[in-house]
Amino acid sequence: MSCVKDRNFEILDTHCLDTQIETIEISDLKSLYAGETVQIHEDLAIYGYVVSSDKKGNFFNVIHFQDKPAEPTEGLQIELELRDSHLFFDVGQKIVIKLKNLYLGESNGVYKVGGVFTSFGNRSVGRLPKNQVFEHVLTTCNDNFGIQPLKTTIQDLNMTMINTLIMIDDVEFEENELGKPFAIEKEETIRTLIDCNDNELSLNNSGYADFQPEILSDRMGSVTGVLTYNDNEFQLIIRDLNDVKFDKDRCEDFVDEFTSEFLLITEIADPDNNSGARFIELYNSSSESLSLKGWTLKRYTNNSLEVSSSIDLSGLTIEGNNFLVISPNADEFENVYGFAPDLAVGTNSPADSNGDDNIVLVDPFGSTIDVFGIIGEDGSNTNHEFEDGRALRKEEIIMGNTVFNANEWLIYNDTGLNGTINEPQNAPMDFTPGAR
Repeated sequence: MSCVKDRNFEILDTHCLDTQIETIEISDLKSLYAGETVQIHEDLAIYGYVVSSDKKGNFFNVIHFQDKPAEPTEGLQIELELRDSHLFFDVGQKIVIKLKNLYLGESNGVYKVGGVFTSFGNRSVGRLPKNQVFEHVLTTCNDNFGIQPLKTTIQDLNMTMINTLIMIDDVEFEENELGKPFAIEKEETIRTLIDCNDNELSLNNSGYADFQPEILSDRMGSVTGVLTYNDNEFQLIIRDLNDVKFDKDRCEDFVDEFTSEFLLITEIADPDNNSGARFIELYNSSSESLSLKGWTLKRYTNNSLEVSSSIDLSGLTIEGNNFLVISPNADEFENVYGFAPDLAVGTNSPADSNGDDNIVLVDPFGSTIDVFGIIGEDGSNTNHEFEDGRALRKEEIIMGNTVFNANEWLIYNDTGLNGTINEPQNAPMDFTPGAR
């Protein structure tokens, strides 16, 4: 029973700062750190905009804040003994922190202020006692500014983004984690986010968060969170499930069909003078980059109808109008041609053909994109033999072909039968890896 007509049973003291106070920049504060935890004795203050929230239990006794509501350049965190801090310091609020008598510390590039924690004579930043929180941390009397997360990619993460709110598009949970909850109950749990180029980012979840038992999404999309750094890696912490918007097909279900049509085999080498200088070259003739996640290159030896060997191209990307050169002997390749191959593989691989084998390029769905040779037919004495020679795609050919067409190639070998050219080729002068 209650005579209160709404859910506001108690009016919270907002500790609103309605007067001007002189502040320094977060970067100026960081410059005071000289290698060990230091107590601040000067009458200094900093301001920032709150980006974290403990409302759903994924943050505990910490507030992360940044120097601007959008496009931040600095971030910081304050350790404090205050549960339900979101009731006092909500996301988007501008806060002012009076620094005198607080401690400043740094660990692996992560800066924080707060109270002091001493262990075996060593000082580090600890939680600011609850009875001191509102003496040091004040909200301004302005309206909530709101926060615009900084849009970035896993590859572009850097230390200036620590303690700031970021957003990353087109990521998904690692496949072997699908079907699992965000966290194991009562345990801090790391889940792995991955983009379509196989770049990874750890997502740090509390086993006490309200969304702990929720199952990870099997789709792809954007994730927003506070960037931290721990165990020598970047980690992201979300505030609640609204920070995870996965509404797209996963990477393996999404292939840019227009771009993939322009990935083709352009040169296969079996030098007469050096079998160690063999290689195979792929070319992306479009202007767009193409992730090779899930792509494979397969070899059918002689007249075999079964795949003899294959190369998984996952983790690689071919930029627009660029090449991927694959070698079965990276040291010898570099010694002969003067530069390292893009991918080093083993002997007897598709890049190590002796001139009478058939090569197939396959996309993530198992569809053939390009073919050299005729599967089931030994290349010897045919129009697809390049023994002691070279198979070179004509420059005007810019798309793959699911059926071998000898007219698309210049084929050199040691026999010259069936329309091929009887001119054995020697490395390096007769080959052009990485060029058309």
